Amino acid sequence: MILSDRDILARLKQGDLVVDPLDDPDLQVQPASIDLRLGDEFLVFRNPHIPFIDPQASDLSGLTEKIVVGRGSPFILHPGEFALGTTHERVRIPADLVAKVEGRSSLGRLAVVVHATAGFVDPGFEGHITLELSNLGRVPVALHPGMRISQIALHQMSSPAQRPYGSPGRRSKYQGQRGPVASRIGEDR
Repeated sequence: MILSDRDILARLKQGDLVVDPLDDPDLQVQPASIDLRLGDEFLVFRNPHIPFIDPQASDLSGLTEKIVVGRGSPFILHPGEFALGTTHERVRIPADLVAKVEGRSSLGRLAVVVHATAGFVDPGFEGHITLELSNLGRVPVALHPGMRISQIALHQMSSPAQRPYGSPGRRSKYQGQRGPVASRIGEDR
């Protein structure tokens, strides 16, 4: 079951669901989702002179360059480019809900997608959501920090998770992330 605006607002007021800052609930809380805004930090993949990326390497952070966009300036996402962005808002998902991240259709109509595969936010997750930004079009697109870039739909689970994301022993490598975070797949061992 997907939560309606009425249920979303009730859970936000109750305080177990957190979206912070939620500056304009009338604009951001949609009939069945919450719009999230784009942060000002990006990780851009620079084509290093390596023959391939090994997902089992212990450290993949050297593959990206951090870019912080200045106030009033856009981040330009070029055709075919892939970059990691972040939501402006920090979220906390309670143990009985799961969130799905989706792009806004207005940006999709400009060939911008906000996630490649990581559109699932586990119960218990807390932090900024890393966005997997791609421009599938043929023209660069200016993305402005603060613009509504994505939305999360909240799904009620059949029961609260017994061991939510972030629980001791869970090895939740992205819990508490701030800003865009590069892949930590090498920690899966």
